[in-house]
Amino acid sequence: MVGRAFPFLILVATLVMLPAAASAAPAPTPPSIDIQINGTNPDGSRPAASLVIVLGLTMLSVAPALLLLCTSFTKVFMVLGMTRNALGLTTMPPNQVLAGLALFLSLFIMGPTVSAINEQGVQPYLNGDKNQSQAFEDGVEPLRQFMYEVTREDELALLIKVSGAERPPNIEAVPLTTLIPAFVLSELRAAFIIGFVIFIPFLIIDLVVSASLMSLGMMMLPPVTIALPFKLLLFVLVNGWSLIITALVGSY
Repeated sequence: MVGRAFPFLILVATLVMLPAAASAAPAPTPPSIDIQINGTNPDGSRPAASLVIVLGLTMLSVAPALLLLCTSFTKVFMVLGMTRNALGLTTMPPNQVLAGLALFLSLFIMGPTVSAINEQGVQPYLNGDKNQSQAFEDGVEPLRQFMYEVTREDELALLIKVSGAERPPNIEAVPLTTLIPAFVLSELRAAFIIGFVIFIPFLIIDLVVSASLMSLGMMMLPPVTIALPFKLLLFVLVNGWSLIITALVGSY
């Protein structure tokens, strides 16, 4: 009888002694968590990885606006679209092809500027050599110089006059809120000039075809249908894509 009750007595004694043992044992020390809120690693040399990720996501969110307003993409895409309209083609090449071609041409044109931004702003900041404000000021300087060289003085003076500010003494004093709209206006003006030059020869072909059809008494035959093959033939013979790309790249 005593042998059968022995395991039960051991169990009861264990349950009674367990709370006392738990209170006597020292509590384990929780691992320390070093939270950095200043954007640098514990050694203070480089920006924290979380901050780099946040900045990268921010750049991705504003990348379309930067691509449209601060690069050559707008002018290149507009000129390619005007070329398609001058040929009388409404959907060929499709917009995706024109946008892709404009994107890679913009990367080709902006290559030196992007490299300078990376060398003067991005890499020094990632290496901890510059803080955020210094990296931004040094990194935006090549882009500012690119836009200033392309921007016409008339558009820049117009934006300064509209803003009501005094004439800045140098390029560094021109705020980006004034330089970027002036740059976009200059790009639109240049795109319209190139589009006008492109439209002239194709307009002449349309006039010749229309006059020929009227002289032959073919009033019901659409002149666009007859003129389209001649436009394509002229564009291929003069190597039109090469001329347009050469003019676009040469304008910068």
